[in-house]
Amino acid sequence: MTEYAMAQQVLAVMDLTSLNDDDSTEQITALINSIDKRYVPPAAICVFPQFISLSKKQLLARNLQHVKVATVTNFPEGEQSIESVLRATEHALNEGADEIDLVLPYKQLLAGDPDTPWQYVHSSKELCRDKAVLKVIIESGQLQSSHHIEQATEIAVLAGADFVKTSTGKVPINATLDATKVILETIKKTNKEAGFKAAGGVKTVAVAQQYIALAEEIMGPAWVSSQHFRLGASSLLEDVYRVLHIDRKS
Repeated sequence: MTEYAMAQQVLAVMDLTSLNDDDSTEQITALINSIDKRYVPPAAICVFPQFISLSKKQLLARNLQHVKVATVTNFPEGEQSIESVLRATEHALNEGADEIDLVLPYKQLLAGDPDTPWQYVHSSKELCRDKAVLKVIIESGQLQSSHHIEQATEIAVLAGADFVKTSTGKVPINATLDATKVILETIKKTNKEAGFKAAGGVKTVAVAQQYIALAEEIMGPAWVSSQHFRLGASSLLEDVYRVLHIDRKS
């Protein structure tokens, strides 16, 4: 595969993300305006809940309404009450969110309580069913051990997650290939129709391709599409367009 084709493949599975404490209307509008319509669009935009409606309107204005709008709940620490999380989920759905990225209460899991994380996912899935895709962030860098990463993945998938996502991007260790291998192998073992999302630290086409290659190796080449595979990123878009622009000129 050429570098140009690789960049296009990466772009098609990207969740273009801005989850900064100082995000503003202007910044989210600029993020959406950074999408170059000469190329395949990203799979989704991922923003804080207060920017869902704005994102939908801006995407429609640019004739990019097929790009999904994702938002986050229980973010980033995973410590909100389940009542608060479900209220936030309902609000996000009412605002038009197409996808919900829920932070698993992973500290509960580390403390020996797998039931509470399962309930967060299951209850969120009940709200999202037939309305939105549910991605569950297990915060693999904080779980650290393969055992806990596998356990968190199993809980998420069996409770109804549509995707298992590595990280919030807000902790010291985010997406890694080692954790990705455990997550993908666990998803495969469950025989459930769940996807995978790597987030945090995927900044170049070359690094993104390592994740894609691993997913193709474990799940098969046909599995790697936006339906099953995502890359959560912000600065990655710049490198993708760098590659595409270079090849376009040559």
